[in-house]
Amino acid sequence: MPTTRPRRGDRHRPPRRLLVLAAAVVAVLVAVVIVVVAGGDDRVERPGDHPLAFDLPSAGELAGSPRKVFAHYFPPYPISLDDEPAATDYYTREYLDPDGEGGVHAAYGGFFRDRPLPRDPHRSGDWELADMATDVRNASAAGIDGFTVDLLGLAGSDYWPTVLLLLQAAEQADPDFTIVLMPDATSPAVDDVDALADAVAGLAAEFTSLYRLDDGRLVVSPFFAERVGAPWWTRWLEVMSTEHDLDVALVPCFLTYDAGTADAFAPISHGFSNWGDRSPGAQGDLVVAAAEAHARGKIWMQPVSMQDQRPAQGLYDEALNTENLRLTWQAAVDAADWVQLTTWNDYSEGTEFAPSTNIGWGPLDIGAWYLAQFKTGAEPDLVRDVVYVSHRVQFAGAVPSGQTQLMQLREGSSPPRDAVEVLSFLTAPATVRVEVGDEVHRYEAPAGVHAELLPLAVGRVAAEVERDGDVVTEVASPFEVQADPVVQDVQYRVVSSGRGTADQLP
Repeated sequence: MPTTRPRRGDRHRPPRRLLVLAAAVVAVLVAVVIVVVAGGDDRVERPGDHPLAFDLPSAGELAGSPRKVFAHYFPPYPISLDDEPAATDYYTREYLDPDGEGGVHAAYGGFFRDRPLPRDPHRSGDWELADMATDVRNASAAGIDGFTVDLLGLAGSDYWPTVLLLLQAAEQADPDFTIVLMPDATSPAVDDVDALADAVAGLAAEFTSLYRLDDGRLVVSPFFAERVGAPWWTRWLEVMSTEHDLDVALVPCFLTYDAGTADAFAPISHGFSNWGDRSPGAQGDLVVAAAEAHARGKIWMQPVSMQDQRPAQGLYDEALNTENLRLTWQAAVDAADWVQLTTWNDYSEGTEFAPSTNIGWGPLDIGAWYLAQFKTGAEPDLVRDVVYVSHRVQFAGAVPSGQTQLMQLREGSSPPRDAVEVLSFLTAPATVRVEVGDEVHRYEAPAGVHAELLPLAVGRVAAEVERDGDVVTEVASPFEVQADPVVQDVQYRVVSSGRGTADQLP
């Protein structure tokens, strides 16, 4: 049975009270200012009538499938931390700026490399709830059934109010969108069996947005469940049943999924999952895990990921452009019952799927192709031409001038690759013209889905698709490749010809 190495390190979790105080301080403009394009409060709503190369099945058809897709929601990093303009908000001042938070991130070039798509300040009403509702609508529009929300603590902790807002937002923004509680065994949320049982039971009594199976059981998916062991969760399930009259379908998400862990948890679990890897070289045969779970009579929740870079932890994985995304999604299509996108919004680990400045909607839109197959069992018909271009903004081996601690490639990862990938979804064969720096490349792309690799070079990156003498779709990346970077940044940018790049600002 395959094992998965521990993936999640200690994360920087700013106390909410500090964020409020910081928002009241007059900010000093940072060297790189994010310019906000006017657009109002619908800033991160899904734009455009037809951004995909295919028509996504109806919401009713997707929701009716027994195969479910969730995205891991990490409470510390919502759309906004302070309702300030993006040019001077907490993300820009303190997380993206290497000198942010008093210089604690300077050695590794800043805490983040990406951020949620900017929006205009609300300045009135409950902006935090409004942002949660936007997250719900954005995920729902991408075909996602719900969030698995990381419980980092219980009532009185910093992020408990965020969990409550998310549950409320799901009820108000999309009654069909559900939330799976994910008690985090690395946090105080699992310090006490009775306290966690009381908290979960209280939420179940208050919110209809919590996900339940058709038989009424409440789904709970503890993260790193094996850290406290199967006996701990056995006792917790007993307390939930005997003291709260709640039956729970436990779907533990393991960091190390092996035969011993599976045997220990099988008697108390509805299904299994693991946190997964972030590089094709570390994935192995992904359908084996699902087959072994099924052999035990359990469902399998497949982790689907785009990429992973952690400046504060000094690690990154080589995702090989969108190959890791496509590989993990295909494993889900082939063998899984549920999916967990890891993650919706953990910017500290660079694993975000949420609409963001560096990746736009790209990973969600590419994933929608697989999601439709996962849900319906059939490939959608391609009815529009769309290309996705992914690339880094520096060479993997570049040595930045502005930091002293560099991220190193994680052991077991694919080797670093310096490439531009053009992922085309074409209704018919066409010629693709790609500019990479001073070089112009042309190739013939087939109908259907095709990935083409071109060597990375300093300068501009752009692609256009030509058919019968006409340009049928095109996109130019706003992110130029640098020869001499100041900060190490190995995150892949993703741009789409179906959406344009107005929201994505380097």
